[in-house]
Amino acid sequence: MLFSSPIFIFAFLPIVLFLIGIGKKQFHNSILLIASLIFYAWGSLSQTPIFIFSIIINYIFGLLIDKNRDTNAKVILTIAVIVNLGLLGYYKYFNFFLDNINLIKSTPIEYTPVGLPIGISFFTFHALSYVIDVYRKKVQVQKNFLDLALYISFFPQLIAGPIVRYYDVATQFANRTMSIEKAAFGIQRFIFGLAKKVIVANTFAFIADGIFNNPASSLSTSAAWLGIISYTIQIYFDFSGYSDMALGLAKIFGFDFPENFNYPYSSQSIKEFWRRWHISLSTWFRDFLYIPLGGNKGSELKTLRNLLIVFFCTGFWHGANWTFIVWGMYHGLFLLLERVGLDKIISKLPSPLRVVYTLLVVMIGWVFFRADKISEAWIFIERMFGISSGVTTSVFAIEFINPKVVILLVFAILYSFRIFRAVSDRYMAKFSIAPVLEYRFLLVKFTFAIVIFFFALAYLAANTYNPFIYFRF
Repeated sequence: MLFSSPIFIFAFLPIVLFLIGIGKKQFHNSILLIASLIFYAWGSLSQTPIFIFSIIINYIFGLLIDKNRDTNAKVILTIAVIVNLGLLGYYKYFNFFLDNINLIKSTPIEYTPVGLPIGISFFTFHALSYVIDVYRKKVQVQKNFLDLALYISFFPQLIAGPIVRYYDVATQFANRTMSIEKAAFGIQRFIFGLAKKVIVANTFAFIADGIFNNPASSLSTSAAWLGIISYTIQIYFDFSGYSDMALGLAKIFGFDFPENFNYPYSSQSIKEFWRRWHISLSTWFRDFLYIPLGGNKGSELKTLRNLLIVFFCTGFWHGANWTFIVWGMYHGLFLLLERVGLDKIISKLPSPLRVVYTLLVVMIGWVFFRADKISEAWIFIERMFGISSGVTTSVFAIEFINPKVVILLVFAILYSFRIFRAVSDRYMAKFSIAPVLEYRFLLVKFTFAIVIFFFALAYLAANTYNPFIYFRF
């Protein structure tokens, strides 16, 4: 079930809100848990038992770790990590490994492809963060099964994140406040995320798919650039839009989730980009992989090794394809280069050029992320820079451009580079001088949200093209 689907907006969400509204506070968690399980089963009924097994087994692991702290806690944690990564590895990477073995062997192995449970990368990382933090004594073990089940399955963050750490929300299961103010903020956040998804991301997804679905060798230079610009906009507005909707929904139900995006395309280095992009994933890998490996506490060579290991895993986490691994190692390489001296060179550039450098590196990386094969990605990059010669181009940018695309492109650029946020912050700074301006500003935002909501509904009614990129991860 998609957040941007009519069934969710006009049926599922209103029913859940109604039940929460009429139910007593002590039943709210149970209502949300049942709703979350229905939400998951709606899109993956046959694989729901796998999801429920993950919840049960990690609840047991948490209890066992807490009970055996002085004896076998480390052994139990090791088993928990193996079981969780084993589930993830089997369902997400089984087909990938056998396909690669078949490429090497002269006699292919016949097998039945394993289906990928929706959101397994996210709910596995949620569960792992819980059991590891219990072992590290950063959180108390959750003895209430329903509360832990709700943490792992809570539908706003279940399918595509953000990856909310248990200690960020542990106290909120027993003690949180639902209010009109929180609900109003959450609804507004949800509407803006919905608009980012269905108006901006879907428009550029159509262009990106239209270009990337052609052989890279058939693209003109302009088409190649339009394709990767469109995908760069699509993936940001798609994923950040989903995160906005998730954070908005959580706020409506009284939960406060940490932010997942902070205008990453305004970054002035790749290091800064990863502090702003998919923050919850970056933080997870930092705390559970980079630091345990030694972080930057050892020699410079070990630090560089740790960076490459983390970004190999980051790429592999995103998908069972060599293109994702190349994408991860590509980012790891630039982080390595910045660490050994490139950052000093970049820091001497004017701020706009530092942004251009970062955005260019990120966009070239997105080519590998989007392409189906590494060879196609290389040809695509060659077409971007006009390196290929002697080929016949049949796909041109002009075929995909119209006034609506131009308007949305300008909006996407202004939004991505924090222009709207800067204007908003400057206006809000006047509130202390003239408080009446705050009410006018809130009225404008409220009116704008209503207008945007109806525009988003119009787009939903007119289009059936509504994919979410991160659902497949």
